[in-house]
Amino acid sequence: MSQERENLTYELFGRAIRELAQEIADDGYEPDMILSIARGGLFVAGGLGYALDVKNLHVMNVEFYTGVGETLEMPVMLPPVPNLVDLREKRILVADDVADTGKTLKLVHDFCSEHVAEVRSAVVYEKPQSLVKCEYVWKRTDRWINFPWSVQPPVVRRDGQVLDS
Repeated sequence: MSQERENLTYELFGRAIRELAQEIADDGYEPDMILSIARGGLFVAGGLGYALDVKNLHVMNVEFYTGVGETLEMPVMLPPVPNLVDLREKRILVADDVADTGKTLKLVHDFCSEHVAEVRSAVVYEKPQSLVKCEYVWKRTDRWINFPWSVQPPVVRRDGQVLDS
């Protein structure tokens, strides 16, 4: 992986989402539902939901990254897991911020694929090593990405301790 970094700002993210939505619309894909992979995919799904006029948004919580460049061995679905009845026979657009290893997207894609009419994926960034090649990608890169929502440390830790700013 390159030492250089992609720096996504909120302004650039807005442009990326509009361009990604236009790519999906131009392809003629009309999802019934957008399934976001939390946490980074929440931003992508919300933006795409507005841009594509899709109001049916669901969330799938998956833990994989535990720190910068640190992951679990395999991604793990966290509760609540979406009810497959809600997905049955729908055209699903899976939204995430990045397809890095592709393991998270593969887990979600495999979870959905046997129960839905069709599943496609949209990401802001896709890396060359991703196991999943997404149908909709704003930019391909091998760099580490600084996302505007995760580049700053939390203001409060989960244990409630306030951190210095």
